[in-house]
Amino acid sequence: MKSIKDIFSQLGRALESFGSDSISRSIIDMAMRDNEWFTESDIRYAVDAVRREMLDEKRVEKWLSLYPSLSKRGGEKKRVAVIMAGNIPLVGLFDVLCVVASGNRACVKPSSKDSVLYTCVEQLLLNIEPSLPIEPYNPNGQYDAVIATGGDSANLYFRTKFEGVPSLLRGSRHSVAVLSGDENDGDMKALAEDIFLHSGLGCRNVSLVFVPKGFVPKFKVQEMCRAYHNNYLQCKALLTMRGAEFEDLGEAVLVRSQVVEFPHFLSQINVVEYTSLAEVQEWLKANDESLQCVVTAIEGIHSRQVPFGKAQRPSLTDYADERDVMKFLCEL
Repeated sequence: MKSIKDIFSQLGRALESFGSDSISRSIIDMAMRDNEWFTESDIRYAVDAVRREMLDEKRVEKWLSLYPSLSKRGGEKKRVAVIMAGNIPLVGLFDVLCVVASGNRACVKPSSKDSVLYTCVEQLLLNIEPSLPIEPYNPNGQYDAVIATGGDSANLYFRTKFEGVPSLLRGSRHSVAVLSGDENDGDMKALAEDIFLHSGLGCRNVSLVFVPKGFVPKFKVQEMCRAYHNNYLQCKALLTMRGAEFEDLGEAVLVRSQVVEFPHFLSQINVVEYTSLAEVQEWLKANDESLQCVVTAIEGIHSRQVPFGKAQRPSLTDYADERDVMKFLCEL
């Protein structure tokens, strides 16, 4: 069997031309038909992010070196159920990469909302190395461990179904941005990507922005998919009926709030003023379990902070919920 480093890097090279040939373009079309929230640009972005951040040969080598126990593993492979979300393109692929990299067997249940893209990439992997331990998930099967991602209600279901099984279960989380007031146009353009990419559906999408008192953030919104546009129309209509003040951005609304809370609509951005960074840090600490990442250029704000424009490009060590998937798998 080829090394994991070689397999992953070959997959990265295979994805370089994704979207430039008739076969991959038809896959993009099918993926968009299956999920009305997917757009061609978002799919291309997601594939490129996976290729650059997770399949680069040097990055994979450095990542694997963090887990010296991998070289000592042997014996029977553990059967790990991987139950995927489908809110953004290829969101569940990283868990599969972790399972096979850890020397275990991935039993995969793709989301029906993202099965086209995942199946395409899985087949590319198996074409590179047919002996890779990847198989379909069986709902009646027995598993040594489970990695499952979904909403809070799904998370409760997983906890019941897999009670007693070593599990890494993920529910809903949110992401925020903290601005200093010194951001330039490039920073704000990058932050707009962190907000609007994938229609705001990802847990790494920013929906709440902290700004210094008196600072007015400016966002330029690109044309969004039909489903997002309908969400925007509903949000604007409801705010208007309530007599609430908001700034209409064309495809989204910006609400300046005195209360620190996440918006209920995907197309709404909540902006909260602060007088000191200490109060922001206090809030971040108190709400850490609800946060996925913090987008900012201010050093030392949060352990999961990322630069502007990088929220949707997690690296191999940017583990969701700050839970080290590889460590979890290596300890099975």
